[in-house]
Amino acid sequence: MNRTFSQVDVFTSEFLRGNPVAVVHDAEGVSDQDMAAFARWTNLSETTFLLPPTQSGADYRLRIFTPGGELPFAGHPTLGSARAWLEAGGVPAASGRLVQECGVGLVTLADDGGRLAFAAPPLLRSGPVDPSELALVVRSLGLAADDVVDAAWVDNGPGWVGLLLRDATTVLELRPDFAAMGGYKVGVIGPYDNTGEDPSVAFEVRAFCPDLAVPEDPVTGSLNAGLAQWLIGSGRAPSSYIAQQGTALGRRGRVHVSADGLAGGDGEIWVGGDTVAGIRGTVEL
Repeated sequence: MNRTFSQVDVFTSEFLRGNPVAVVHDAEGVSDQDMAAFARWTNLSETTFLLPPTQSGADYRLRIFTPGGELPFAGHPTLGSARAWLEAGGVPAASGRLVQECGVGLVTLADDGGRLAFAAPPLLRSGPVDPSELALVVRSLGLAADDVVDAAWVDNGPGWVGLLLRDATTVLELRPDFAAMGGYKVGVIGPYDNTGEDPSVAFEVRAFCPDLAVPEDPVTGSLNAGLAQWLIGSGRAPSSYIAQQGTALGRRGRVHVSADGLAGGDGEIWVGGDTVAGIRGTVEL
């Protein structure tokens, strides 16, 4: 069947500098097997499928696949798929507010002056990392123990463990041993000292998830959401900041984080970014 198809670059205002997501519209009737096969074929970090909602209050339902399997939630596909849905003529029930149904339930998005942002979903796992697990992760990253300021589970679906490193330079210099990383999904973040190329950027972030067939994800919304909940909650990050991601891969991702409360000022943590629909067409699926 011929279906509308979009490819959206996320967390960037410049096409080809963010993290692309492939979006299949009107995907009702596509089998689980065909969704998984198409995601393997696109070979992007995520491919999504827009479907009619099944929960009251949702504007649409989203299924999210990596080349290695389905995820209950992911950030950049949430933003990119929302942009694709809107550009295809989708009209949300509430002006300036969208509600996505996905594996973790309902996720609210806001239109912040043309920049979409999602409300960070609750963490499914948080708190300290077991010392033996942390030691394995640290070794896989080639780090010394004193390079790590702190670590915590920041899992909102994909399974992230987060490491705060001493600075952004240490983050950028990482050369991970993916075989040694095992099944862990690892996010690292380190602060800039405001003397970098872009003084508005507070942190550098990298995301490693080799067991999902994505050794390094260019720009990662779910990880940045979990990191923000951890770091803002512990006082290690300001309530509003910009994180940079993708630098090591030649990208220029910008993730806008705010705990100031968009869409009503409710104090939730919101994660947003620019989105560019670079490819539009059809797919036989």
